[in-house]
Amino acid sequence: MQTIIIGTGSFIPDTIKTNADFLVEHFFDEKQKRMVQENTSIVAKFHQITGIAERRYADCGVSASHMAVFAAEKAIRDAGIDPNTLDQIIVAHNFGDIAFNTPQSDMVPSLAARVKNKLGIKNPSCVAYDLLFGCPGWLQGLIQADAFGKAGLAKRCLVIGTEALSRVIDRFDRDSMIFSDGAGAVVTSYEDSVDNKGILGSQAASYAGEDLGYINMGTSNSGNTGNSTTYLKMQGRKVYEFALKEVPVAIKACLDKCNIHISQVKKIFIHQANEKMDEAIVQRLYKLYDEPEVPLDIMPMNIQTLGNSSVATIPTLFDMVRNGKVPGYSVQKNDIIIFASVGAGMNINAVCYRV
Repeated sequence: MQTIIIGTGSFIPDTIKTNADFLVEHFFDEKQKRMVQENTSIVAKFHQITGIAERRYADCGVSASHMAVFAAEKAIRDAGIDPNTLDQIIVAHNFGDIAFNTPQSDMVPSLAARVKNKLGIKNPSCVAYDLLFGCPGWLQGLIQADAFGKAGLAKRCLVIGTEALSRVIDRFDRDSMIFSDGAGAVVTSYEDSVDNKGILGSQAASYAGEDLGYINMGTSNSGNTGNSTTYLKMQGRKVYEFALKEVPVAIKACLDKCNIHISQVKKIFIHQANEKMDEAIVQRLYKLYDEPEVPLDIMPMNIQTLGNSSVATIPTLFDMVRNGKVPGYSVQKNDIIIFASVGAGMNINAVCYRV
């Protein structure tokens, strides 16, 4: 018996925000001092480091739960199942529903309950709940779906990652250019797998010591003391160093559990956080195996055009690759792939999966 992904879906907002759109902003540093560099230099350096050229923002009338429903409908349709046969709906997010131009987060009822309602699921045995785990939230939801399947408590699960980060960013902080909106979903089924298809193993860890505040909420860089609203903040260098140190180790631990060597892995679906950081993580992973070369086609990416949508990045990317929407990348039957993520908490996880 294995947990198998039987359907995928994603929602990509229509509104495109290009790097050029940030040239009119006034950026301040964490000490609330106006940055002396010209915006053209700030934006150019940002593009060079992150690889992001544009990102997507949800329309003003669209919330995180709306996007979750849109992605879920596609995943359910792709799986070809009756949604009333779902045993669990797991919705990973970090900020709930936030209406456009308002700072208030709305998490009651849970986003998962709202998704269940919008999908028209009447079955009370379909348990719907939210999961907050930083950017690795969707992947942790997948790990939980696998655990419930093994425990005999849930056969079919809908696992969604959805986020509207454009509602929680500080426009005066250059890090605001990283973040975006979107949603991705999968339907899983715990069933017989004669060809060993499905989740082969997983690894998760939480670091909550000195690493705790590397990603947090804080006041605006603008220094407007009359504004008590808090925004998503990140210590970029600290996050980079933490991820480079810990993520490759977690991925290797996951592969070791499965008795899989890195040479057997066909694709690595890593959280789309920062292009240079993701590339460095994968390079460090291969060094752990004394492998001198990283295969050119090992790591599909969509961060260049979609930005960092937190919990939505991996399921969105997987759905796009699975449906031939990332040029040059595909997954084939029997391919062994890795999902891996890192984010606020600081949390890390990885899943080894056979397609």
